[in-house]
Amino acid sequence: MAIPPEMLHLDPRVEGTLQERIQQIVTAGILTGRFKPGERLPSSRKLAEHLGISRITVTLAYTELVANDYLEARGRSGYFVSLTAPQLPDLRQSEPSADSEIDWNRRIGQHFSGLSTLGRPADWQRFRFPFIYGQTDPALFDHGNWRLCAIRALGVKDFDALTADHYERDDPMLIDRIVSQILPRRGIAARPEEVLLTMGAQNALWITAQVLLTQRRKAAVEAPCYPGLRDILDQTRCHMVQVPVDGEGLPPDLLQGDEDAVFITPSHQAPTGSTMPTERRRALLERAGRDDFLVVEDDYDFEMSFWRSPSPALKSLDAEGRVIYIGSFSKSIFPGLRLGYLVAPEPFIREARALRALVLRHPPGHIQRTTAYFLSLGYYDAQLNRMSRAFKRRRLEMEEAIGREGLTIAGHGAQGGSSFWLRAPQGVDTRELAHTLRARSVLIEPGSAFFNGEAPDHQHFRLSYSSIRSKMISEGIAEIGAALS
Repeated sequence: MAIPPEMLHLDPRVEGTLQERIQQIVTAGILTGRFKPGERLPSSRKLAEHLGISRITVTLAYTELVANDYLEARGRSGYFVSLTAPQLPDLRQSEPSADSEIDWNRRIGQHFSGLSTLGRPADWQRFRFPFIYGQTDPALFDHGNWRLCAIRALGVKDFDALTADHYERDDPMLIDRIVSQILPRRGIAARPEEVLLTMGAQNALWITAQVLLTQRRKAAVEAPCYPGLRDILDQTRCHMVQVPVDGEGLPPDLLQGDEDAVFITPSHQAPTGSTMPTERRRALLERAGRDDFLVVEDDYDFEMSFWRSPSPALKSLDAEGRVIYIGSFSKSIFPGLRLGYLVAPEPFIREARALRALVLRHPPGHIQRTTAYFLSLGYYDAQLNRMSRAFKRRRLEMEEAIGREGLTIAGHGAQGGSSFWLRAPQGVDTRELAHTLRARSVLIEPGSAFFNGEAPDHQHFRLSYSSIRSKMISEGIAEIGAALS
């Protein structure tokens, strides 16, 4: 039998080139059983006329399908569905039940939904003034060279790095780049055995908390702090204390002295942006040695230190091996990369590596090797320079616009960063402010998520300049000022 051209339609909702969409139509027809083995496809001329496209496009699609054994070419007779084409197993599907009879509230042992995460709309890019943190401005990203690195990582030379299950091991090329290129700029010397790759800083925090904490141990966090960390520590059921930060970060003299671990963000305190000076960092390490606790340093965006040279990492001042260091490529490359790293003494890394192996083995090999090439070929540092120049310009424009509108900055970053921490006038609930501004195509982040639910704060909010173009900053801040007044 011959398959009539009318059975093949280009769905405008399907993404891809015309050639790829034709391939999708044919493979879907074969896999679902609509097109049977041995049936003849419409000629390239007839299908091109039916679809209103170039004949060569159809021919190229058919050629690719032949290469993948979906079709076979029979000389002048045309193209036929291959007798050995892939087929889906013929399984009878059960009818979906309208209502489950299982009491899931009773069955679920622990609840993870409803945590105090930062809410960001999935369609944030359609807003004219997206002052939201952590997203990527595509105009600043080096698409071309990242693509070249990804293609190179797909080559035969890197086939093992791409395809092998490395169990608990990481790509030695990327580990070498981190040890020789990334850590030295933070003043950190480490051996490969002291570095573990993670699926971003969030995953690194979770692994660290799982290894260090139990129900009988105590952890101290900053107040306010990153809500994802607070939720992670809640799940360990440890005793958690919150230490109020000031303009220089966490004050060591406010610690109780019986903590097992202290979690801090000294370079750019999350969310206030304040930078802990070197003197306070040394005081914290002295306190850690005296009271015998560990320090977890989340250095999530040290690369954004464009205002002045970054302070030495707390880990670089650590002579006793008390600091567990967390780094990430989410801010410097892009957040969807989901690639971070832990640096700590080997006994800790050994346990962290074993835990990671239970959950995800290792980050995808292709991502690791692509990142390694991006670093080794110099593209990473070139991108940092481009981002730093853009962020410095945007920060100046933000400061000027904030001053014109009479807004109050509540936290100053000494080294740069990518956001401002602001305080609204007395009586303003920033959750309501955010709702009002969304109607004006302005996105801000209310600060309540950064505070403990038992002591909510609805007066603060965060504005980031990583995702908004310079030319939109002044008008967006003016919208915020108008809404407040």
